[in-house]
Amino acid sequence: MTYTLQNDTIELYKLIKLLDLVDTGGQAKLLIENGHVLRNGTVETRKRAKITKGEKISIGDVTIDVL
Repeated sequence: MTYTLQNDTIELYKLIKLLDLVDTGGQAKLLIENGHVLRNGTVETRKRAKITKGEKISIGDVTIDVL
């Protein structure tokens, strides 16, 4: 899956919600808090981490390439 940034960055939980991987922003935040989200292969627990072009976000079997 790919996502093309509209701005310079997007907050991690907003990206997950925007791509409909969860129903609510709260669910996205819980996934992140509980260590289920990888950012470039490393667990990311900051809900508002700024995601930029070239990063890979993984949640379970889903990988998002940020363009």
